[in-house]
Amino acid sequence: MSDVLDVIRFHTAFFGRLVFGAPWALRIAEKPTSSFYAVAEGQPRLLVNGHAEAIRLVPGDVAIVLRGSGHQFDDGHRRAPPREDFIDGAALRDATGTLGGAGAKTTLIAGCFTFSAGARHPLLRALPAALYLPASDPAVSELAATIQLIIAESATPRPGSALILARLTDVLLVQALRAQVALPESGGLRALSDPVVGPALSLIHTRYRAPWTVAALAAAVGVSRSGFAQRFRDVLGEPPLRYLVGWRMTKAASRLRITSDSVAEIADEVGYASAPAFSKAFKQWAGVSPDAFRRASAAATEDTGAAILAERGRDR
Repeated sequence: MSDVLDVIRFHTAFFGRLVFGAPWALRIAEKPTSSFYAVAEGQPRLLVNGHAEAIRLVPGDVAIVLRGSGHQFDDGHRRAPPREDFIDGAALRDATGTLGGAGAKTTLIAGCFTFSAGARHPLLRALPAALYLPASDPAVSELAATIQLIIAESATPRPGSALILARLTDVLLVQALRAQVALPESGGLRALSDPVVGPALSLIHTRYRAPWTVAALAAAVGVSRSGFAQRFRDVLGEPPLRYLVGWRMTKAASRLRITSDSVAEIADEVGYASAPAFSKAFKQWAGVSPDAFRRASAAATEDTGAAILAERGRDR
């Protein structure tokens, strides 16, 4: 998990404590940043675009909407909120009191985050569009303390609160992803706890420069070649050597994004004998050359920074 989090390089921005009074509804359009919500009060309903079933949330629950999917919240008391109950998203930025009506209160702690290009990693891309982390589930009990700290800090802002909340939401996101590892519906993340695939991933992640073969990996984890190859594909949805190439490219992408190392130096770092061979493999993986990827990443970092600063404009 630490390996994966190191290369996806997520950035989190806490941006508000939102108070709504029934009747109310809120629609969030698809956007480049993903979102998280912790419920401090009320029982709102969340519906993510493309999902037929709404999620009913209660105090202490957390919902994380990945990949910037469009979604809507409402007070949860009606089948379909009328159009006039929807709050304009622009109103959130300047809100200082209760939005909506004069009825039962709902309080959401909301924030946004963005992943780097490493989020293409198969351990993450198989995750659902929305992660629901109910406070009542023992598997996510470790989130409770973090959530309570976020709720308390956001209720009475003091000097340094913005920094504290940003760090707490970083912790919350890591805990949420870690909680997914043991869940059967967690997609690729469950590979980390698989007794066969997990040790193989550890070898690939720490010794990615080695000239691995399927047979060598199978022998290292103590199973047959055919059994290992099938198990790996069943759990991660791709063969071991394709995963190895993807991990090398993910590491290379991280180096291109955060260092000024030459393409030749990065090629050697991830196990390629020549820069041309590496560049060809990287272009097949990323769709662009290493140099083009580096330029695009620099531009995207500027855009992401602007987006996060815009969201932070709501922090009060």
